[in-house]
Amino acid sequence: MPSKRSSPHEQLGLRFDVIGLVAGVDEAGRGPLAGPVVAAAVILDDMNRIKGLNDSKQLSPATRERLYDEIRAKALCCSIAEASVEEIDTLNILQATLLAMRRAVDGLRLKPAKVLVDGNRLPVLKVPAEAIVGGDATVKAISAASILAKVHRDRLCLQLHETHPQYGFDAHKGYPTPAHLAALREHGACPWHRRSFAPVRDALGL
Repeated sequence: MPSKRSSPHEQLGLRFDVIGLVAGVDEAGRGPLAGPVVAAAVILDDMNRIKGLNDSKQLSPATRERLYDEIRAKALCCSIAEASVEEIDTLNILQATLLAMRRAVDGLRLKPAKVLVDGNRLPVLKVPAEAIVGGDATVKAISAASILAKVHRDRLCLQLHETHPQYGFDAHKGYPTPAHLAALREHGACPWHRRSFAPVRDALGL
């Protein structure tokens, strides 16, 4: 009788739930033309539940801000980390994102027994991990991480707007909107722009 092939999760020892703390991980800022990419890791407290957690993109800015404070207050622990513009331009955006995720997990005060990451790629970690496509909408800990990462990055963009108001970072948060591309052509790039991204290179004639 042919032997049953094991699934990738079985090979990784993830078929059965690991006993212990579970951390959710997500990122914000892969698509923008400027600013760091941000990742967050969250271990929720099952005894202190948070209502309304969802993919940060499905929530209003006001709801995200409220949940950000509630997550920080009620989670067992959480960590927010970045990969800089220089690291994005040197490594590429995927590798920089995985680096930020690893930093977020390493920054947790408590060590998780398992890490659940939104998407289909995993950072190199010292603990078992599983990638979950659409996890930011289905796994509460990942939803919480997506909210922390999004709010943190949006706040960074507001700070960028204060020092570089000509680009409109407060409105587009660094994404390649027509207004942002027009500002790039008119004013050139500031130190926060990702020069490895094609729209920035094209706008600067590089």
